Amino acid sequence: MHIRPFEPRDQSAARQLILNGLGEHFGWIDETRNPDLADIAAHYLARGHVFVVAEPHPGGELTGTGALLVGVEGGGRIVRMSVAPALRRHGLGRELVRHLIEAARQRRLPRVIVETNNDWYDPIRLYQRCGFSEYHRDEESIYLSRSLITRQDGD
Repeated sequence: MHIRPFEPRDQSAARQLILNGLGEHFGWIDETRNPDLADIAAHYLARGHVFVVAEPHPGGELTGTGALLVGVEGGGRIVRMSVAPALRRHGLGRELVRHLIEAARQRRLPRVIVETNNDWYDPIRLYQRCGFSEYHRDEESIYLSRSLITRQDGD
């Protein structure tokens, strides 16, 4: 699998992959709740954030997305994780998370957080397997965090 930075040519496919995933879970899509997807480059890249896509080989069909908001809540925040249904449970989500964590490390962010629906059990397990721990839960969401500071960094 090839993970690379988002490029403007990915706009339509990335947007559709994310919206399809939301539609699967919610049974409908309200595009007004996702204004960032209208122009991913402007919303993420132009603001200094990271947005990556996955494809089976360079130039192939997009099979995954993920973004890291930089400088959010004292670190970074993973958003817009989406994997094509045929590739779920094959490690692509884990690779996307690892890629985003490495991007956070390169930017010397102290921690990364993620929020997801508290009934999305597969994503919750994915984040836990990637070293995230729950720090808050409410009626709709679970919030997980992973420290990127090693013991020697904090000394």
